[in-house]
Amino acid sequence: MRFLYKFSLFFIFLCLMLACPMHETFCAFASEIDCPASSMVVMATLGDKVLYSKDMTRRLAMASTTKIVTAITCLDNCEDIDRLVTVPKSATLVEGSSIYLREGERLTIRQLLYGLMLQSGNDSAETLALAIAGSKEEFASLMNETARKCGAENSSFVTPHGLDDKNHYTTALDLAKITSFALKNPIFKEIVSTKSYKIPATEHNSARTLVNKNKLLSSLEGATGVKTGYTKKSGRCLVSSCERDGMEVVCVVLNCGPMFEESASLINKAFKEYRRLDILPSYKFAVDIPVENGVSASVRLYNKNGFSVIDREENADRYTIEYDYADKAVAPIEKGQALGSVKVYYDNSLIFTEKLCSIESIEEERNGLDIKDILDNW
Repeated sequence: MRFLYKFSLFFIFLCLMLACPMHETFCAFASEIDCPASSMVVMATLGDKVLYSKDMTRRLAMASTTKIVTAITCLDNCEDIDRLVTVPKSATLVEGSSIYLREGERLTIRQLLYGLMLQSGNDSAETLALAIAGSKEEFASLMNETARKCGAENSSFVTPHGLDDKNHYTTALDLAKITSFALKNPIFKEIVSTKSYKIPATEHNSARTLVNKNKLLSSLEGATGVKTGYTKKSGRCLVSSCERDGMEVVCVVLNCGPMFEESASLINKAFKEYRRLDILPSYKFAVDIPVENGVSASVRLYNKNGFSVIDREENADRYTIEYDYADKAVAPIEKGQALGSVKVYYDNSLIFTEKLCSIESIEEERNGLDIKDILDNW
């Protein structure tokens, strides 16, 4: 009976471990927490580390948060965002939110991107899709290509605006990955963090001032974006981002009534419980090793790339650094030549490795004059 009891406890523990989502093998389990959203995830953009989640791989409609994918797809497939494009008639007929474009009106892609992300213009979305790809179908292919590039594996994009379609869906995790990728683009980040933007008058329209629908930009410390969304099918959706003390997080809530309040609470929780740990600084001097047959007696080694992670402060002592290098080097040595390595461990698991390179070049020492020296001294 005691054996059966112990076996049952072990089996339950094993099942819990397998069911609990992990973002990286060396980090603590991401917390599955309760919230009013149908699906949710909070992710640190450094390493795309999941901090909290709820049904994060569940496929759901996402309404206008689709426009995050639309925007970064445009930016990745357009060489000149200040190029003028003409608004087609079809864009003026799209239902839902709008910046009231008129047929034949000419705006830049940049202006349309602001209309897309601040005021959620479905007419902007259609105009951009046709300007970038020539058709909505071809643009949808580009959107899905962008999603795959971001590591989004459970998404399907059909429209550039996010109006309901049975084949148009994503997951909270995929949307967080895409947003994390998009935030690395400085133009995207500038647009989604803008509270208001003015489009000057055109030959077909008067001047417009666009106001960002994301209330967190004005109410949450460090908020930097990103996009709201709503349809009857999707419910209220919000993708938000925030940055404090070198740590950036993305929060996705799908079908969440109090989307602003819940997102703010989750983000504040993340900054309270996690922080950025700079385990190994970049360009850090590591060691000075002897040199044989060189004009200098030793050479200094350093690591070019560093390693940082988002984790709880109490886990800082679980990261250790190990250096591996030869007892000596032999000249000649080139600047930047690899002469060893540095490794970072989390407990006993190797999680990062980087070369140790020479800071300077070391010439070989000459034992006497060669022909060139003789001629130079003649």
